[in-house]
Amino acid sequence: MLLQQPDESPYDVNFQLFGFPIRIAWTFWLGAAVFGWYLVQGFDRMEGSPGRLPLLLLWALCMLVSILIHELGHAFAFRQFGIESSLVLYHFGGLAVPRSTNNYGGFASSFAPPRLSPGAELWIAFAGPLAQLVSAAVLVAVVKAMGYRVMAFALMPYPINALPGVLEGNDFDNVGMFALVTFYIWPSVLWAVLNLIPVFPLDGGRIMRSLVMMGGGQTDTWLWISMIVGGACTMYGFTSGQMFLGILFLSLTVGNYQMMQGSMRY
Repeated sequence: MLLQQPDESPYDVNFQLFGFPIRIAWTFWLGAAVFGWYLVQGFDRMEGSPGRLPLLLLWALCMLVSILIHELGHAFAFRQFGIESSLVLYHFGGLAVPRSTNNYGGFASSFAPPRLSPGAELWIAFAGPLAQLVSAAVLVAVVKAMGYRVMAFALMPYPINALPGVLEGNDFDNVGMFALVTFYIWPSVLWAVLNLIPVFPLDGGRIMRSLVMMGGGQTDTWLWISMIVGGACTMYGFTSGQMFLGILFLSLTVGNYQMMQGSMRY
């Protein structure tokens, strides 16, 4: 499955943080290089650029910190309900995996017996994007307090790029500092917003599922919502030339359709 944790490899990096076992799969670095290559090239064309390799390493570091904060948000929320988890960072981002299952991040756990209330699952799903957005907001506040503008928002789609005040101020004189701010804020905001789209198993899909179940809805209700939104996002991705986005949501929509067929047998 697209959003399931990858198999372990001798090239993975393993460590612990706040008591959570963390594994960085080797594919994380590959994914970071692919996703950030064009952005790095743009910064490398600026006068005073430190070079593509340092910029690419800076991008990978920013991605690492941003996604790690996202998954720590999930992990701390799990801990609130007495569930410990491990974190995996890989080519499509990251996963917070409860110790009792290896499938929380993908489709396989969709019909597993519920261990938490819909309200608890809603908070756990929301905690990841919230932590990531808060971290980006803190950096934005620091940059604005220093009198600089946050040009990362100029690279974002409407209406995010229309936030008042963020594009006002002075330009950075140092390319490295400009790149650091942009490399952290741009993926942090976009990744959090992308994850809030109500398509399962994204965080937004899990939030939507919890809301439907809290409202007395059935499994087919949230699956239909997920498939409709996923189909719309697939069309947008392909028609706007964003092939990766189209492929991602096509895969998620197909996965939801397969889940719908499975639910009919229960």
